[in-house]
Amino acid sequence: MMDRRAQVAKYVLADLLGSALAWTLFYLYRKAYLEPIKFGQEVPLTLDINYLKGLIIIPLFWFGLYTVVGGYRDIFRRHRTKELGQTILISLIGVVVIFFVLLLDDEVANYRYYYRSFLALFLLHFGITFLLRFLLTSATVRRVHDRRIGFNTILIGGNERALAIYEEIQGMPKSPGNRFIGFVNVNGGDQLLASIGLPRLGKWHELGKVIAEHEVEEVIIAVDSGEHEHISRIMNELEGTNVRIKVIPDMYDILSGSVKMSSIFGLPLIEVNPEIMPAWQFSLKRIIDIIVSVIALLVLSPVFLLIAILVRRSGPGPILFRQVRIGKHRKPFTIVKFRSMHCDAERDGPQLSSSSDPRTTGIGKWLRRSRMDELPQFWNVLKGDMSLVGPRPERQFFIDAISEVAPHYRHLHKVRPGITSWGQVKFGYAENVDQMVRRLKYDILYIENMSLAVDLKILAYTVLIILKGDGK
Repeated sequence: MMDRRAQVAKYVLADLLGSALAWTLFYLYRKAYLEPIKFGQEVPLTLDINYLKGLIIIPLFWFGLYTVVGGYRDIFRRHRTKELGQTILISLIGVVVIFFVLLLDDEVANYRYYYRSFLALFLLHFGITFLLRFLLTSATVRRVHDRRIGFNTILIGGNERALAIYEEIQGMPKSPGNRFIGFVNVNGGDQLLASIGLPRLGKWHELGKVIAEHEVEEVIIAVDSGEHEHISRIMNELEGTNVRIKVIPDMYDILSGSVKMSSIFGLPLIEVNPEIMPAWQFSLKRIIDIIVSVIALLVLSPVFLLIAILVRRSGPGPILFRQVRIGKHRKPFTIVKFRSMHCDAERDGPQLSSSSDPRTTGIGKWLRRSRMDELPQFWNVLKGDMSLVGPRPERQFFIDAISEVAPHYRHLHKVRPGITSWGQVKFGYAENVDQMVRRLKYDILYIENMSLAVDLKILAYTVLIILKGDGK
């Protein structure tokens, strides 16, 4: 942990120093070259108050930008080609922002000097930042190749395929970073790795416990072709463990294009969904959640007041309904809704609502059709328990019931639950476990195709449902 923090600190320091140096050189370039042309005379090379302000603000801006786009994540897994592409993109975005905010209103002798200013700032910042990051990343890559840095790895399967991939990785002159600490067997017969001294850590259904106990960072699934029925169950066990998952491919996987090379020195492995969305999209999604929630809570306050009065008049009981639901990484939280049912609605135990549910109050039927009962959940979004768009959160009672039929339900815990979802838009409220399982496929599809564009489409459809009042 301390090594990771120290490595992140090196990158942060390099970015701060690099951006400060680039800004200084750019400032001197303007003083020595652009301003003499503009004023028709030499300009003293003085570092004035504007320079000093920029020396503080500009590095902090770049640090914030790198943080938002995930520039300090997976700090030991960086490689130089990725560093080059990421630095070019971030430099371009950052320079555009700085140019329009700070430089566009400058008086220049000719508009061509705007282009020169933009190009000079871009080249200076990119060149210095990439040089420093390249040196840091190259040092890290060498330490990984030399096996001074490794990621705790387990093999799932102890058969010939597992033994072959283990020996191949161990025999590579440049390590891809796998530090094998043991294996997990799928059946009683795959114990071949134990014969060469690699410890058996447990069976596949104990993966969660094994990963937590041994701080596993990467898993390689090495099962025979006849054991592929185990993969879905193994993947379900790995869900929510936050490890990198790789699968040894068949020739069909290679020919179909499923295997992508990420390193010349690496092995042809399928990496299973390493990133749902780019880090910058997750950051932007959270920013949108906060902004929209604040605006909604303020602008809709008269609507909240009106609904509160109607709910109060609908019968005895609280205006707001609170219930414990399961959120991201299976963390419980308390969801808030306008009460749409009578107080004793669940005196016989947990039940799902139906379209003709006698437990629903008169105003409650309209609230559910129009989704207005969900409005207080903007508070859950603001707190960080939920997002605007994401799979609907459920109670543990129903999660257990669904998981018996569809173990892949746990995939939904990868992300924050939402006020609205693809499943909610396409299917509506589920009235029983079978309908919840049918709705599940839409939520799985959402996670596997997650993007800001998809979120906007779901939000647009949700608004239409609210305006029409035809929610199921």
